[in-house]
Amino acid sequence: MKSATIQLETLTCPSCMQKIEGALKKLDGIDKDTTKISFNTSKVKLDFDEEKLSIQEIESAISKLGYDVIKSIVK
Repeated sequence: MKSATIQLETLTCPSCMQKIEGALKKLDGIDKDTTKISFNTSKVKLDFDEEKLSIQEIESAISKLGYDVIKSIVK
């Protein structure tokens, strides 16, 4: 498992946060228990199985919802 912190464009409402979180939790390879989005900082923190899913695929899923990814850090 890898951990990622993804900086998003500024989130404008709590429903934006819920929309992103719901979409990410549907992806195969995301640890649903560790996926957290901070409305105040516009950051997503999650763990993912890099054999099932890449950080680029996660970023793409967020972008398809209409949100810009500023930067991702994977550890």
